[in-house]
Amino acid sequence: MMKAVVVGGGPAGLMAAQVLAQGGAQVHLFDAMPSVGRKFLLAGKGGLNLTHSEPRAAFETRYGARQLQVSALLEAFDADALRAWVHALGVSTFIGSSGRVFPSDMKAAPLLRAWLHRLRHPQQQGLLPVQFHMRHRWAGWADGQGPAAGLIFDTPQGPQTVLADGVVLALGGASWPQLGSTGAWVPVLQARGIDVAPLLPANCGFDRDGGWTPHFADRFAGQPFKSVVLRMASATGPAFERKGEFVATATGIEGSLVYAASALLRDAIAAHGVAEIAVDLLPDLRADKVAAEVAHPRGSRSLSSHLKSRLGIDGIRSGLLHEVLTREQMADPALLAATIKSVPLRLSRARPVAEAISTAGGVRFEAMDAALMLTNCPGVFCAGEMLDWEAPTGGYLLTAAMASGRVAAQGALRHLGLGLSPQ
Repeated sequence: MMKAVVVGGGPAGLMAAQVLAQGGAQVHLFDAMPSVGRKFLLAGKGGLNLTHSEPRAAFETRYGARQLQVSALLEAFDADALRAWVHALGVSTFIGSSGRVFPSDMKAAPLLRAWLHRLRHPQQQGLLPVQFHMRHRWAGWADGQGPAAGLIFDTPQGPQTVLADGVVLALGGASWPQLGSTGAWVPVLQARGIDVAPLLPANCGFDRDGGWTPHFADRFAGQPFKSVVLRMASATGPAFERKGEFVATATGIEGSLVYAASALLRDAIAAHGVAEIAVDLLPDLRADKVAAEVAHPRGSRSLSSHLKSRLGIDGIRSGLLHEVLTREQMADPALLAATIKSVPLRLSRARPVAEAISTAGGVRFEAMDAALMLTNCPGVFCAGEMLDWEAPTGGYLLTAAMASGRVAAQGALRHLGLGLSPQ
């Protein structure tokens, strides 16, 4: 029986293991951590966002520069297929008000348990269970052997060499390294002549140029800006404009609205040293209405009381205005009203990749064939976040990761001369 090795126990690796086992391979999964799915479980702490229910055409645009390549992966396993797969594990789902899809209980652990049970106890007769090898950290290939033949693992018992007929690498990026994705595989692949784009933070926070004042950081770090619009201009018009919320940090900003723009922000900083954005604190009010309310006579009331009573601006929104305007500028009604509708912020640095939700960069698609096999390492396939793609939060990351695991495993089955998985 053909032996397939999967390295990495995240969603991409687990999906690859499932498809390989269902295709008739003897599957061994190796992971450096004591248990699999650690980042998957972390993602489910606030409610596991499985995928998104928006139409396929809109869904595919979320992958930016790699839309063409990821769209091809989604042909094998799209959002509808992912949801059907979850239901087949006995877990129901629902669509939230934002269009995101969640398990009915919002939790990741029951889904992971059901998945691992299916892998360890396959329902089809004649199929072998996936064998899991924990605390096995991949260190590269044995000297003098083919890249798919001898893999070296550092284990608690010392180095071990594992032979395989086919390999799927699903080693993750470099975000949340404490959960297992350290990016240590990059120099190993580069030593084999494999083209790897630098690993960069994605879905990450950013530092404000010059930072906040100590007063603002001490008082407002960790607090959200809710129902605001974030805009970023380009030479040809709006590059980004979306309503949502984000959070002030001790050094800058983070949160869902910032994550959605993170690729643009990161690229602007790389090109120009800074990224300039504007925040509309009152997107539901026209500029002329805001100007009229700011200019309304306030009598003996303080400016802060006036803004709170007329426009509902207080707390962190008021604090932000004081960060960007001097006392004299705050007393200018026209300037104050214009700033409320467009607070300028300059961002100078993405937070380190270890803090990011996900990673951009990785094995370039040009270094692989359509089945995700490395062109100069026959029999070695790559999947998941270690590939050179990125997407915003909202279920897009998990969907594409699992789709890539499925495509890589299907390619490995063909390479091994085995039938493809029926599911």
